[in-house]
Amino acid sequence: MTSDPFLIDTSAWLLALRKNFLPTVKDRIDHLLKEDVIITTGMVKLELLGGTKTKSEFQRLKARLDALDTIETDMQLWVRAYELAFNLRRRGVTIPYTDILIAACALHAKAIILHADAHFDLISEHLELKVESFTREVRSLHQYTRIRQETHNS
Repeated sequence: MTSDPFLIDTSAWLLALRKNFLPTVKDRIDHLLKEDVIITTGMVKLELLGGTKTKSEFQRLKARLDALDTIETDMQLWVRAYELAFNLRRRGVTIPYTDILIAACALHAKAIILHADAHFDLISEHLELKVESFTREVRSLHQYTRIRQETHNS
């Protein structure tokens, strides 16, 4: 059994929830759900729920997300996020603030971020952030899709 909590970033959730899901990501998230080790944040919920198309889709996804433990974004966590952004910027690394906040939540909870967003790989090169990255799989998928489109257009 996995003991570390996993914070699933929006980039990974989207790959698992869409109709033409990425099997490796979906299978990994399904496994972690069965292990009951997934946590979330308000920012991830905002990104996911803000992108729903219908009221029923919103309500169904909200109920599923609300069943997960949520890291509360208190003032101490905001301060940690400010400091992360500042320290990364001083090293010449600019990261979207939403990803900084999610990284701060993961660090606070001592969680591994499962993602498909290169920003988290970059953060982990400079900080003690633990990540499980699917960026290579996504990059390969995009290359495959582009080649298929070019072949059909020829």
